[in-house]
Amino acid sequence: MARGALPPVGPGQAWRAAAVAGRELGLMLVAVLAYFAIRGLTEGATADALRNASRVVRLEQLLGIHLEEQLQALILGSHTLVTLANWVYIWGHWPFIAAVATWLVLTHPSEYRALRNAFLVSGSAGLVVFALFPVAPPRLFDPDLVDTVTEHSRSYRVLQPPALVNQYAAMPSFHFGWNLLIGLGIIRCSRKAWVKGIGVAAPGAMGLATVLTANHFVLDLVVGGLMALAALYLVELARGRRFAPWRPGPWLRPLEPGRADAA
Repeated sequence: MARGALPPVGPGQAWRAAAVAGRELGLMLVAVLAYFAIRGLTEGATADALRNASRVVRLEQLLGIHLEEQLQALILGSHTLVTLANWVYIWGHWPFIAAVATWLVLTHPSEYRALRNAFLVSGSAGLVVFALFPVAPPRLFDPDLVDTVTEHSRSYRVLQPPALVNQYAAMPSFHFGWNLLIGLGIIRCSRKAWVKGIGVAAPGAMGLATVLTANHFVLDLVVGGLMALAALYLVELARGRRFAPWRPGPWLRPLEPGRADAA
């Protein structure tokens, strides 16, 4: 058998693998729907959300990262760039996550479960933040910014009906944080450089798109990314991995290094 090739799989094994994958993805779908339903119920008052957004802006100014207006101004003159940012924001999140999750649960179930649990831990913590510290997104806070997704696309409201949307859940940004987790899953579980490149590019593109579309402040990305990584670190500790969180190597390797895929 060629190095990196998968062993032959009989019909019985294939059906069992499909059943396990269907069960795992079904459970994840239920968890995601529950997350959005609860998030919708925790929507804070408009005045509180705007006040907290102002606090976020002041902190960004202090840190020198208040860049939302400057970044969006770079694309507003180009319909192509606006459309590209919208597409990344809309189709680069849940559809992308679902596709990668399907690949992981079929080929690397241990890594899939680790990422799934990190989603659940970070999402649970995020619900607390949404309830206690509602933050209006830039598009609802700054009148100089354009809500490009609402003005130029209807797809997002199909993927996320208004009933499941909390308008004041900008902080933290799990559009970025969860794409970061999925990117790490790709990097961990593939050997091909170009596939790993997708794992690097996907969260970067999503982070940029969330700001360009005025859906998140830069600080939202920072907090969302840190919360997602903290959740994954706790999951790794729970499954017996001990490593210093500032060392990049362990973040990029699967629990069983020899199981990296040939894809």
